[in-house]
Amino acid sequence: MTDSTDAAASETIETDVVVIGAGPCGLFAVFELGLLDLRCHVVDILDRPGGQCVELYPEKPIYDVPALPLVTGQELADRLMEQIKPFEPKFHFSERIDGLTRESDGRFRLVSDQGTVFLTKVVVIAAGGGSFTPKRPPLPGIETHEGTSVFYSVRKIESLRGRDIVVIGGGDSALDWTLSLQPVAKSMTLVHRRDEFRAAPHSVDQMRALVAQGKVRLAIGQVTALQADGNNLQSVTLRTADGEEALPCNAMLPFFGLTMKLGPIANWGLNLNENLVPVDTERFETSEKGIFAIGDINSYPGKLKLILSGFHEAALMAQAASRIVNPGKKVLFQYTTSSSSLQKKLGVK
Repeated sequence: MTDSTDAAASETIETDVVVIGAGPCGLFAVFELGLLDLRCHVVDILDRPGGQCVELYPEKPIYDVPALPLVTGQELADRLMEQIKPFEPKFHFSERIDGLTRESDGRFRLVSDQGTVFLTKVVVIAAGGGSFTPKRPPLPGIETHEGTSVFYSVRKIESLRGRDIVVIGGGDSALDWTLSLQPVAKSMTLVHRRDEFRAAPHSVDQMRALVAQGKVRLAIGQVTALQADGNNLQSVTLRTADGEEALPCNAMLPFFGLTMKLGPIANWGLNLNENLVPVDTERFETSEKGIFAIGDINSYPGKLKLILSGFHEAALMAQAASRIVNPGKKVLFQYTTSSSSLQKKLGVK
């Protein structure tokens, strides 16, 4: 599998299917589409696969996934990623699809906020409750520095080499980036309002070891103000129990959680019902032929917002998508347990 985040902005990518959302339903959709020889590109605004399961509760146990009495959000995402490896999907992380239009040949033209352009016959919306938007800290003037000194995700670790980095937060994202960026940082400070963390215990232990070695500073307190030279962030005001100080900072990564918004999807001309996308239950197609919606973002009578329901929806969607991509080809239903051709695709010996 490939992370194609660095694709040239001017490149037009032609593919069979674009899946919007790399949560469990989006990842399983890649599997079902792959069984039918459909090439997929997957776009997600987050910087990793797994969607809400990984971003909001990676360690939270899930008990209702068939055949898995207990699985965490991270484990489920990892297993799904392993399952789709044979199909080599291309991933575009930290990107959001902003524009969607239909071309004269019937294909869809999608444009991301990073300038990536896709031409595809099928679009699968698997965006959960919508796109995740990072919560902005209540710091005056922070918008001025977003994208240059303030980052809500990191595309290239090397872009932050040699900088005074301040990470704010106490969850997995904050701890993961503290550990990942420390080797390239000039200085690294982790700021959290209390000396307790919601992150994986192993990550917390690693962070505390770096603090003990003097490689990371752990500050219990809050960032209350930003100081800049023009558009360039220079330092932040750090308030702790001992008072205030100016902390050198020319790269700040705040992780205050995420909000879910329907976002640009609301402007694509689809029928909507209370910020959900109505679909039929035969194909899980929207009001626009060739655009499907699966998982928590769709709506139909009897809908249950369960991961297993999304898996079912992905399977039926894939059958209908195949007929659109290859209209003259008969879709032959096969079982992976008995089909030698499917087993060959999966690399089963």
